[in-house]
Amino acid sequence: MGSVRAVCWQALTIVVVMTIGTSTAESETFLPWIKPEQRTIHVRHPSQLPHIALPETPKPATVSDPQWDLPTREISLDDAIRIALSNSEVIRVLAGVTAVASGSTIYDVAIANAAIDVAQGIFDPTLSVDNFWNRAETPFGFFTDPPINSQSAIAGTRTDNFDLDFQLSKTNLAGGIWSLGVNDNTTRFGAGVQPLNPENRTTLDFSYTQPLLQGAGRAANQVPIVLARIETERSYFQYKSSVQQLVRDVISAYWNLVSARTNQWARKQQVTQAAFALKQAEAQVRANQLSRGESAQARVSLAGFKATLIAAQADVLQAEAALRSIMGLPPYDSERITPITPPNDQRLPLDWLSIVSLAEQYRPDIIELKLVLEADQQNIIQARNFARPQLNAVGVYSWNGLDGIMPIGDPISSSLSENNNWTLGINFSVPIGLRASRAQLRQSQLIIARDRANLNQQLLTASHLLAANLRNLDQFFEQHAATRETRVAAKENLNFQLARYTNGLEQFIVVLQAIVTWGDAVSNEAQLLSLYNIEQANLELETGTILETHDVFFYEERYAALGPLGCVGKKKCYPRAQPPTGNNDVYPRGDRPSEEFFDLTDPLEDDRTRQRQLRELLPPLNPPPPSEPVEGLDLEQPNGVLPVPSGD
Repeated sequence: MGSVRAVCWQALTIVVVMTIGTSTAESETFLPWIKPEQRTIHVRHPSQLPHIALPETPKPATVSDPQWDLPTREISLDDAIRIALSNSEVIRVLAGVTAVASGSTIYDVAIANAAIDVAQGIFDPTLSVDNFWNRAETPFGFFTDPPINSQSAIAGTRTDNFDLDFQLSKTNLAGGIWSLGVNDNTTRFGAGVQPLNPENRTTLDFSYTQPLLQGAGRAANQVPIVLARIETERSYFQYKSSVQQLVRDVISAYWNLVSARTNQWARKQQVTQAAFALKQAEAQVRANQLSRGESAQARVSLAGFKATLIAAQADVLQAEAALRSIMGLPPYDSERITPITPPNDQRLPLDWLSIVSLAEQYRPDIIELKLVLEADQQNIIQARNFARPQLNAVGVYSWNGLDGIMPIGDPISSSLSENNNWTLGINFSVPIGLRASRAQLRQSQLIIARDRANLNQQLLTASHLLAANLRNLDQFFEQHAATRETRVAAKENLNFQLARYTNGLEQFIVVLQAIVTWGDAVSNEAQLLSLYNIEQANLELETGTILETHDVFFYEERYAALGPLGCVGKKKCYPRAQPPTGNNDVYPRGDRPSEEFFDLTDPLEDDRTRQRQLRELLPPLNPPPPSEPVEGLDLEQPNGVLPVPSGD
């Protein structure tokens, strides 16, 4: 028998040594069921990773290949907002000339909402059922009967046992725990005479434990649920804040495109005017009315204006790309975007106290800080609960039953009501001094003071931002009014200087200055009015009402998923966030490109019309010498922009 014990110990030792001391290769050879150590870094080649289908988009336009002849797609500002919202599965924010993910998605609120059920799951009933079939054979030694030379023998007893444990417990909102348990144990003895064989014991237990200090009360036990609900609200307002920023960025990108297109038109007109002046200069040089230096100066100016035009064209392409990106469209397709919403040039009537009140009520960041304070209050309740001693009242009542078969073969039993147990008691425990729990309570109180200070500071910051919005609105409105007057005056001055230059009464440098002044005035007027419209959206963003202003509201989409009964039950409907797809029009929808709001008329048109009329009334005696073509002049314009005058 000793040899059997020795063999068992040797086998166990070999297994332990092989498990601990073998190398990776050895463990794979001798112990294939044990995973080897990870001693190297395994990185797959990028080609082994799954591929994502890419959208088929044509080559994007550049200043060298502007593709102005493509068909246009007229988009109002309301259309742009709707397209962006319908493509907002991942919320984007504008970063320079492209949009990037903000980190917020339409699924965040629904994910946070599921945590409420997780917290409520603590109060769901818990069912536990254990079934065991056991067999025990225990060897034992005994003297032979009758004893023969003090000899001994070994025999074994076998016992078969079946054990069923059923436990159903439920925690209530007051912190008490109800428990119902049933135990059924059947034992069959294999040898010897027993009073009952088989023997069946049945026990029915009912208990209730009620905390009296720590853990008692509905408020303390509902803290996790309330915190989960508050976190869902925070997630909702964080998502709403991201959508507000998305709408604001769409508006900003839209007006930036309008400004860029207007600036391109102005720079294009500067090139046209410089080319017209160059032709006049070259004609006067051939007639010996002007020196070649004046003609060279006009050609240099034309080249500079052409370089400025190229930069303006690049700005249009970048602005259109930014609008496409924030709307969730591919970088390029077979249509060019033409904005058709006219900008607003009317002064907004604003009441300071009203907009500050709106910000206090609707700004998502302020609402989030309010929710943080509510969560702090719940943490205070929880901290005070943990600062109490543990004092529980316990009550247990048991019904015991027994039945079996007597040696004579007759059954015998006792009912559950004949033998009963009961227990009543109090459990008390407390850490001496309650140091940790008191420290947590102090910490929670200080956190409330800190978060209340943060809320007040955020409201102060919001008021400063709103004040800056009001200053910017007034500044851009007044500057726009001034630049509008500047543009009118610059146009009159340009016509006057061109007429004097044509008649040889003025030098070209004066005409050049007039051309620059007029182009800058047109560009500045468009830029300032765009900034004024963008600042209106900024004001709506800072008050937290930009979605309501644009008639954008969230609705709850529902989807079917597994319910409490799992696969055996019918699927239930649960909330799922979806991007809003429709809203009413807020901006007026124009029937022409937005930049035409700025009355884009060629300042040379009146002079050309006048010259044509003179030629018709008084034809020249001698035909004018032919004009040399201006080399390198490309005046192609995108669709939706006024055509360039011919210069005749």
